[in-house]
Amino acid sequence: MDMSKIFLKGACPTPIGGQAVLEGVMMRGLERTAISVRLPDGRIHCKTRKNGASSKWMKLPLIRGVVSFVYSLVEGTKTLTYSADVLEYYMEDEEDDYEPGKIEAWMTEKLGSQGIWNLMIALSVIIALVFSIGIFILLPTAVIGWLKPFIGNAIVLNLIEGILRIIMFIVYIVLIARMEDIQRVFQYHGAEHKTIHCFENDLELTPANAQQFYTLHPRCGTSFLMFVMVISLILFSLLGWPSLLWRILSRLLLIPVVAGLSYELLKWAGRSDNWLVKLLSIPGLYLQKLTTRTPDDSQLEIAITSLKAVLVDPDTEYIEGIVDTDANLLEPLDIEAAKKEREEAEREERNA
Repeated sequence: MDMSKIFLKGACPTPIGGQAVLEGVMMRGLERTAISVRLPDGRIHCKTRKNGASSKWMKLPLIRGVVSFVYSLVEGTKTLTYSADVLEYYMEDEEDDYEPGKIEAWMTEKLGSQGIWNLMIALSVIIALVFSIGIFILLPTAVIGWLKPFIGNAIVLNLIEGILRIIMFIVYIVLIARMEDIQRVFQYHGAEHKTIHCFENDLELTPANAQQFYTLHPRCGTSFLMFVMVISLILFSLLGWPSLLWRILSRLLLIPVVAGLSYELLKWAGRSDNWLVKLLSIPGLYLQKLTTRTPDDSQLEIAITSLKAVLVDPDTEYIEGIVDTDANLLEPLDIEAAKKEREEAEREERNA
């Protein structure tokens, strides 16, 4: 891993960030967010939307890390779900015999498309939080508790717990990376990083120019997760080794503190390139090697399209539909409205 290709000297750091989604990339700029998805027929569907007003809490150190974490989790889930909806809509166009299941039809009739959307987002966020906290926070401390009769040193027990937590997380990433769909998401993750590197180095946004950069980036959210793991290891080691109930409560109560410290560390790493930042960034960068793959040119095209869609004048109209690689709208299509129209037609057909 060549650090000089990650902390590029001539690069100008940008506040633009992104996220890989199903067959696509989301880019978030200062004014707007764009989500571009590659359709089965090769076309590109893109949607742009206005960013919400920045919360006053985002100006407070540490607190802004917690707010950002929750916001990223909710918005990330919405973005991922939207990309799935786009692919589902266009795939249904190719499947004339598609019939919704009984449960899907009943829920659509009772809740409507927007109601189902909101329910899915809420359940996804809750499940993600419960799974993450239960598996990676609470389970390790319960398991390592069995070692107390053999290891009397509280600091050692906490360190072993932290190391186990990191190992479990890495094993989890390695296992899901074997899935074909996840591998493609990781390729789009790499495309996102290469495209941002290309932009920050003031090069023309083309697949050829972007392809020369690493898939690793110092401000990646994956590095944030590794910072969380390392900071929690250090912080929990200072708490002693009380009963299981108190250990669980202490770890739950300190999650906001860990998230806040990790966010501040990530922001510092994103705007600095001294030796200490590089040293602290190494664990997160190695984790990124697991969560990114080298993209092909067509995947880079998608990331570039999303980036171009946010690099526009503030008064530019928001779009949704089929676009070209410069994010120019070719065929408008509101996915939510189109899905409602289709559902109403299907409902009338069933009732006929």
